[in-house]
Amino acid sequence: MTGRVFRRSASPNPPVAVSAHGSTIVDAEGREYLDAAGGAIVVNVGHGRREIADAVADQAARLAYAHGSAFTTEPLERYAEEVGRHLPVDDPAIYPVSGGSEAIETALKLARATHIARGEPDRWIVFARWGSYHGNTLGALDLSGRRPLRRPYEGWLGRFRHVSAAYPYRGEVGGSQALGTTAELVAELDRAITGAGPGTVAAFVAEPIVGATLGAVEPPEGYWPAIAEVCRHHRVLLVADEVMTGFGRTGAWFGMDHFGVRPDLLVAAKGATSGYWPFGFVAASGQVYETVTGRGGFVHGFTYSHQPAAATVAREVLRILEAESLVEASAAKGERLRALLRDRLGDHPVVGEIRGRGLMVGLELVRDRETREAFPRAAKLVEILVRTARERGLLLYSGTGNADGVDGDIVLLGPPFVVTDAELVRIADGLAEALDIALAQVGAGAQA
Repeated sequence: MTGRVFRRSASPNPPVAVSAHGSTIVDAEGREYLDAAGGAIVVNVGHGRREIADAVADQAARLAYAHGSAFTTEPLERYAEEVGRHLPVDDPAIYPVSGGSEAIETALKLARATHIARGEPDRWIVFARWGSYHGNTLGALDLSGRRPLRRPYEGWLGRFRHVSAAYPYRGEVGGSQALGTTAELVAELDRAITGAGPGTVAAFVAEPIVGATLGAVEPPEGYWPAIAEVCRHHRVLLVADEVMTGFGRTGAWFGMDHFGVRPDLLVAAKGATSGYWPFGFVAASGQVYETVTGRGGFVHGFTYSHQPAAATVAREVLRILEAESLVEASAAKGERLRALLRDRLGDHPVVGEIRGRGLMVGLELVRDRETREAFPRAAKLVEILVRTARERGLLLYSGTGNADGVDGDIVLLGPPFVVTDAELVRIADGLAEALDIALAQVGAGAQA
């Protein structure tokens, strides 16, 4: 018997992707797909950039690998300098790894190492939020508040603790995993840290704007400065998970830029290399870096951390973002996409909210707009919608369980920043068409 692949696709025979350019992916039969999701909200500078391929080929021919415990490399050192000017972190130092989940695991260990170096070894408790996603390794999954992903592995989870999602749309109607106002959310975190016991909490981890789990949800006004103050008061490290929001996705270099908050640790991946190479990093403040390195160093590492080819790709993606003003393009094109969606779907009876910043745009689908009742999970509306759109050459990203951990459907859009205006129109029109077809298939056509 020949070997096979564990596929992520639910389809037994997914199309075979063979090439891509701009915002388009082409399969083996020559069919083109408009990538309205940038893969998994990953591709920012566009598919098929020859300059990235050339840069990594040149680096790999000279030096593909050198273990980080023995060497540093010029691409890595240069990248740290160049990315540092964009990071909303004071005097940053980066720890490079192979992706977002590894970066989250690194941030958790770094938070622990910081408190040990400070002489506070009892600080081990970490808080995150329900309705969050931080990765799929066991530690990152435990930190995540995405219940459908946690459910099969609950017996292995339970180390980390959670507070409510910052989710105004659901919090206003008493969602079981959400609160609606800044005052409620801040008071809850303050109580949770206090209740855990003096000097026991190490960190609070959250996405500046929630991506895959809730669909481009911003917290209520004033949330982040107030949360940062609670963390400072309790000597708890603030960790911003910018895996999805970083590198221009929300129309600013990083999501925290919208709120004027500078975290102690920042986690990045996805758009850092635009999908061209597995890469991520933790950026630590100078204070964290000096504390940890001044007390014997950081006990941690991966085989493929500090990889020079990865750093080369990240440098080239950073150069393109700067040279082509693509962060600014994300902001402008995001406004255009939301306007198109409001025109096509703003009054649609099952579209509860259209939201987002930059080219991270979410739509929440509801059975009843007035009560915000979610579609039952058994209807599988969003799965049918994604399949219907793909059959028509439009790729979407989706999430489930946003309303209460079981029910609820969201669509998340995140095309490359090079997307054209004509393609933005196709995204809005194609999504509207696919939604009505999907509703008819689940027996909800009368509502549409």
